[in-house]
Amino acid sequence: VQLVESGGGLVQPGGSLRLSCKASGFIFTASGMAWARQAPGKGREWLASIYSDHSTYYSNSVKGRFSISRDDAQRTAFLQMNNLKPEDTAVYYCAPCVTTTCIDEFTSWGQGTQVTVSS
Repeated sequence: VQLVESGGGLVQPGGSLRLSCKASGFIFTASGMAWARQAPGKGREWLASIYSDHSTYYSNSVKGRFSISRDDAQRTAFLQMNNLKPEDTAVYYCAPCVTTTCIDEFTSWGQGTQVTVSS
C-alpha cells in the first residue's frame, strides 16, 4: 500500500485548501478511504470517510466545513477544507478503510501533508 498526500500549506483563517491522496497497491475501487489529522502534542483524529459507493461520513468537528470525495479513475481521494480555523493546524493523513465503519483501526498511512492556519 502506498499513499501520497499533497495540497497542504499555509492559509489564513477563513481560507480553503484541497488535499489530495494518491493511492496504489490495493483495489482502490473496492476500498473506502478516510482522512485524519494529528495536531502537535495530540493523537491522530479521524475526520471523514468515503466508502466504495461514494457515501460519506464526517466527524462532528468538521461536518459542514470539510468535504471528502474520490476519483476512482485517478485512484485519488480528496479533502476540501473550507472556513479553516487555527485549530485545524495539523498534519493531515489519508488511509484505506480496514473496518466497515472506517473510523478507526487503520493500518496504512501516507507521509502526511502539513496544514497551517495562521494570519
